[in-house]
Amino acid sequence: MKIFAIGRNYVEHIEELNNERPDEPVIFTKPDTALVRNNQPFYYPDFTSDIHYEVELVLRICKMGKNIHEKFAHTYFDAIGLGIDFTARDIQSKAKEKGLPWALAKGFDGSAPISEFLPISSFKDINNINFSLKVDGEVKQKGNSSLMLFNYNKIISYISKFVTLRSSDLIFTGTPKGVGPIKIGNKLEGYIENTKLLDIEIK
Repeated sequence: MKIFAIGRNYVEHIEELNNERPDEPVIFTKPDTALVRNNQPFYYPDFTSDIHYEVELVLRICKMGKNIHEKFAHTYFDAIGLGIDFTARDIQSKAKEKGLPWALAKGFDGSAPISEFLPISSFKDINNINFSLKVDGEVKQKGNSSLMLFNYNKIISYISKFVTLRSSDLIFTGTPKGVGPIKIGNKLEGYIENTKLLDIEIK
């Protein structure tokens, strides 16, 4: 099982971090040890002091595919969930300043809490899904899948040029604006439309 994630896929998030707008999807990966399931708590690690939340829609791949054409890509995922891409911003910034990879800033243990997955059939329009994140009851992020620079089909097609996709692989599709730091004691709640799917305590 592989975990892919898309960076810089919402314009306003690109602007808030002063990043360049990409011409192609920005891909990074997380190991399976990054996953946190069933709303288990997130334990703040001691190697960083600046972890940020980034809420995202997550696709679940349902069959093997390589060099997938965009027009067929929609048949390669069967469910959508919610995830948080926890990012050690201090580690990431230090690596970026030196032009080095920032895999550890994104891929540390516990950095990818995910919710249960909802079947595609449960959505009226998968290209118009509202999602949001509350921190201690206050809405910090709100997004809609229609605002992605690269839609689901483009993402799947692009990744599959380089890496074979297999059933149960996950794709984090990018975060909207409003990212910010977490601290011990915070409660994070993630929603797709009005359904709460994530309820995570920071310890």
